[in-house]
Amino acid sequence: MSFEIVARPHQDNFLQWAADKPEVVVLSADLTNSCEVGVFRDAYPDRFYSMGMAEQNMLSVAAGMAREGLEPWLHTFSVFLYRRPLDQLQMSVAYPALPVRLVGFLPGITTPGGVTHQAIEDIAVLRAVPNMTILEVGDATEVESVIDVAHTIDGPVYIRQLRGEVSRIFPKEEPMVLNSARKLSSGTDVALMTSGIMTEEALRALPLITQRGVSVEHLHISTLKPFTDPQVLESMSRVSKGVITMENHSIVGGLGSAVAEVMAENGVGAKLSRIGIPDTYAHGASQKYLMAELGLDARALVTRVEQAVGESLNITDEELTEARIVDVHSSAKAEAL
Repeated sequence: MSFEIVARPHQDNFLQWAADKPEVVVLSADLTNSCEVGVFRDAYPDRFYSMGMAEQNMLSVAAGMAREGLEPWLHTFSVFLYRRPLDQLQMSVAYPALPVRLVGFLPGITTPGGVTHQAIEDIAVLRAVPNMTILEVGDATEVESVIDVAHTIDGPVYIRQLRGEVSRIFPKEEPMVLNSARKLSSGTDVALMTSGIMTEEALRALPLITQRGVSVEHLHISTLKPFTDPQVLESMSRVSKGVITMENHSIVGGLGSAVAEVMAENGVGAKLSRIGIPDTYAHGASQKYLMAELGLDARALVTRVEQAVGESLNITDEELTEARIVDVHSSAKAEAL
């Protein structure tokens, strides 16, 4: 499996996109270059605000700006957008449904920075916040197109963003669409729902799984709230062996939980298997190591499919394509976190 690798797809694209939108301003919490808006700061210094390590104040200031007709785009690591300033996020931004864009980098275990930097429960927390829209990108095309989607939403938006070197899985001519999954394959045995980096990981194993005769209906999910895309119910209703979800997030409250809610509310009598971070904290290690240790990798998908169909597929580790895992010290990142 080989995809084009795009270096810093957000950086120049966001700069060009914002050129004719004077209402767009950027707020940074002392992580400007780490979140790929250093070039925006240099190009539009009067539209850039360095808030320092004061995220609670940053959310409050953004709310005030939004009330005055500006469109604030907050750039920092995911954990600093919802954990520390949750009260300000809820009361100042979400309650009045203001158009504040929360661009969160390093979702899940995409960082070796340990629990202080790993946003493993952000979707669970923010799904429970009224008026909030939650988007997650899975490749460079979605990194580039998610800003158009967020821009059209009349209310707060949280984006699980990718940075550095990002694979291009989907054609540039097929941008992200709000609340609409991408159907990557059709099948009648197993319905697979993947989000974020887990879609690329699943694509390592799926060719081998289908070669063994298992028919897989695969949906890539980029909108986690609202979660009302009819394709989700249609896919899980037509398969005979069960439903599998894969997410770079705790299995509690994320994609797996959203799918379980749809299944229960619509009486879908299939078995659900959730691949994600178990109910535990991760720790400081490489993405590849953590994916294997926590059971988030292609091998885990093979195992869950075997359990669903009730037979061994005899897929060896050597057959599974090597994952594209960017080196911790990639030159496309400002630091190794």
